[in-house]
Amino acid sequence: MVDPAMKMEKVYATTSSTIVPLLMRPKETRKFPNKAFDNFRSNAQQGVGPTVFVGTNGRKYNDKAAASNIANTHLVRILKGRHLQMLAIGGSIGTGLFVSSGAALAIGGPGSLLIAYLLMGGMLFCTVQALGEMAVTFPVAGSFSTFATRFIDPAWGFATGWNYAIQCLVIMPVEIIAAAITLEYWSTSIPTWASITIFLVAVIFISLCGIKTFGEAEYAFSILKVTAIIGFIILGAVINCTGTPETGYIGGMYWRNPGAFNYGFKGFCNILVTAAFSFAGTELVALAAAETYNPSKSLPTAIKQVFWRIVLFYILSIAIIGLLVPYDSPSLISASNASTNKASPFIIAIQSAGITGLDSVMNVVILFAVLSVANSCVFGSSRLLASLAAQGQAPRPLAYIDRKGRPLVAIAIASAFGLLAYLYVSPAGNSAFTWLLALSGLSSLFTWGTICYSHIRFRKAWAQQGHSIDSLIYKSPVGTIGSWIGLIMIVLVLIAQFWVAVDPIGNVHTEINTKISSFFEAYLAMPVVLIFYAGYKLWYRTRWMKIEDIDLRTGRNEVDAGMLYRGSRGWQRKEMEMEEWPRWKRIYKLLC
Repeated sequence: MVDPAMKMEKVYATTSSTIVPLLMRPKETRKFPNKAFDNFRSNAQQGVGPTVFVGTNGRKYNDKAAASNIANTHLVRILKGRHLQMLAIGGSIGTGLFVSSGAALAIGGPGSLLIAYLLMGGMLFCTVQALGEMAVTFPVAGSFSTFATRFIDPAWGFATGWNYAIQCLVIMPVEIIAAAITLEYWSTSIPTWASITIFLVAVIFISLCGIKTFGEAEYAFSILKVTAIIGFIILGAVINCTGTPETGYIGGMYWRNPGAFNYGFKGFCNILVTAAFSFAGTELVALAAAETYNPSKSLPTAIKQVFWRIVLFYILSIAIIGLLVPYDSPSLISASNASTNKASPFIIAIQSAGITGLDSVMNVVILFAVLSVANSCVFGSSRLLASLAAQGQAPRPLAYIDRKGRPLVAIAIASAFGLLAYLYVSPAGNSAFTWLLALSGLSSLFTWGTICYSHIRFRKAWAQQGHSIDSLIYKSPVGTIGSWIGLIMIVLVLIAQFWVAVDPIGNVHTEINTKISSFFEAYLAMPVVLIFYAGYKLWYRTRWMKIEDIDLRTGRNEVDAGMLYRGSRGWQRKEMEMEEWPRWKRIYKLLC
């Protein structure tokens, strides 16, 4: 007699479903004979998605089936190296840098702002290098969520995936609103609901056109943002040296008066999360690995570009802002000011120099930047939802992928969340969005911490199962030490955020109800993630993956494996070529 568990295991290991939906019937029995619908249909040999991931007891999670399905999704690999490189350099530069940095400057001062961005930049560099190593080795759908499921615990992978998906789903309508507000810089005659509709339709259209259109759109957006930031850095240096009509030579004037720091150490702790929010989205480059034509070549190059993004576009621009805009400027965003693009420190710096017209140019850049982030949010949320469904951690229809490689159901869900942008025109809209944003306030920190810890366990399993570190296609230059540094820094940031959430700045005469509300606005993401984790763990009774049981085979990138081991002829030839390189080329290859 056949063991039922073995029978179920065979079903789980199958990467195609036995269910054939209506749209995959023979042409003569279809309801929609028009060929215009063909692109929205799934390949008949692919099925509609993965099989159900429960055992004979109805609750047992099947990690082998999940790994098999996630390694064999039907996303199309057409993104090129240039798409990934620009996505890594400027893909998620948006309101976090262009607008929210103004609020951080007002709270902490230029000194705290620069230190916070330096620390977060260092942490993120370590994190992205770890993510790059795993993503090149396993270029599978879901990326960091899949790694958490495979290397840590399926319950934590479930919590991480949904945490990130919710973050993207919530931020998308916020960015649409930011784009609508951007238009008010020039004129308020356009109804807000009309501009929201236009931008929402544009973002949804790009998403429905497929991954190639997304890649080209982000490529163009990133070039625009990168060009604008480089131009601003050069202009800012000139303004600082030549001065403005009102102040003359500036130099370090604003670091002396009103000063480099505001609210002391608490002000510094307060802006750490703001700095982290500015870097959010950098991990998208690894999420795109599952749709990249040659991840072995393209992804390492893109991961190295993150160094330039951190140093050039964040650290230098923040340093210039701190030199040109005092933290007590009435135009900056503060607790009593509205959040508008007029309060962007980039625009304030240009206006203070008396340069007419250039502020409008920068505002156009901000407009495209926020639309780019909204576009990335649809991409990120739809891919995470589809990968969660492929692993049995989300409703099964979300795993549907059509012939053009689009997760249509997941895109539809992400697009539907964009309708929340219309809450902005309602009387209670601000309150609703405050709580929605609270769900995503710490999401990036949880994601980055998960990446670091996944890398630590991956390296341990890789060594224990007899693999050489030199056999990795791409190695993190900071190794597991960098992952430990990143993880410890994230824990410290969470502790600092807890402190300022319990005792925020200006909390002397605040009522208890306001204190409680402020705390949950700042820290709501923590209990939500823990509830996701505990609920899934109690239901499926999952355990932390044992190091010796971690699956290092399914979905692994096996390209040119023989070239990767030290001592092999291919490696020796490569080392001989590298020895002949001039020093500048060695440095260039290390960073680029």
